[in-house]
Amino acid sequence: MEKLFGGNPVAVIIRLLILSVIVGIVLSALDITPRNFLERISLLANRIYQLGFGVFEWAAGYIVLGAIVVVPIWLIMRLTSLGRSDDQKSDPRA
Repeated sequence: MEKLFGGNPVAVIIRLLILSVIVGIVLSALDITPRNFLERISLLANRIYQLGFGVFEWAAGYIVLGAIVVVPIWLIMRLTSLGRSDDQKSDPRA
């Protein structure tokens, strides 16, 4: 079970619940509701159907815009986690 969850299943579920509450609060502050979200997904599917391959150009703009934020954050997190694992390997007490 731990391999499937990536750790202790109870701890993983608790972390997911806490993260879900935080993301829910942020989305609520942005006035995004489950119904609104599902309507947007439906609108996206409708646009894909109506526009055909032109939607890929439309989506590419959003992908690039999101990547401007997401990729540097991911890179910083990876670099900091590599630094922590290197520190643990070099520490004889670890």
